Amino acid sequence: MVAQTAEPTTVEPRGASVIVNVIDVLRCFTAEQPVLGVTEIATRVGLHKSSISRILATLELERIVQRDAETRKYSLGLGLIAVSGPLLANLDVRRVSFPFLEELALETGETAVLTIWDGLESISVEQIPSIHQVKHTSAMGSRYNTALSASVQVFLAHEEEKRVVDMLESGAVVLPRNTAAARAAYLKRLRTVRKRGYAANHGESSSEEVGVAAPIFDHRGTVVACALVAAPYYRVSTEKLGDLGAACVRAARHVGTRLGASPA
Repeated sequence: MVAQTAEPTTVEPRGASVIVNVIDVLRCFTAEQPVLGVTEIATRVGLHKSSISRILATLELERIVQRDAETRKYSLGLGLIAVSGPLLANLDVRRVSFPFLEELALETGETAVLTIWDGLESISVEQIPSIHQVKHTSAMGSRYNTALSASVQVFLAHEEEKRVVDMLESGAVVLPRNTAAARAAYLKRLRTVRKRGYAANHGESSSEEVGVAAPIFDHRGTVVACALVAAPYYRVSTEKLGDLGAACVRAARHVGTRLGASPA
């Protein structure tokens, strides 16, 4: 009998793996050094700056990292939320919001959602589904960049109007019939949202769904998230929108108080 010799296992050199290189780049960002330049990363990873630039460009497209326009340096982005459960668990606003989302879902009978803003999109990071058989839910990490979305309205209502106009004109935030007149009307709508305290989307982005959302402020008076109620269109009359809006405002204020926001 001739003994068979096992084929040698070929192990790819660590530096040759694109995935390993990407992971090494991400691991460069730490709590002590959250902002880094291309040269600093290249030195730590041991790759040429052009390779690091290509990796960072791809990660930036996916919102995994973000680049400061002035310093040209990078930091981790909120795109990680879509793929990272542990990151979600460590978000204070998510932890603090959970019991109030439960109350919001119980009070309204509809799905209660917590979303945050990554600068261009509203991202779903927590959800308490409605008890009804027919309901509207979204997968964790779902992103919304439609201008008429209730959560997007809330976040944009607290942005500088010039930045809002830039996002609308560039198409980063999608507005139907994106004309100068439509943009002006939308800015007026955002002022109403800011004054009233909540935003409503009564079947405008989807004929089957209604969304109502209110901003959550932190101790700095900054909008860090929003409390949203999502419901089937047929269950929400125009008159009921105000009730849902008031419920969202109450939930958002409770969360904000826990985050140190002023009761005013």
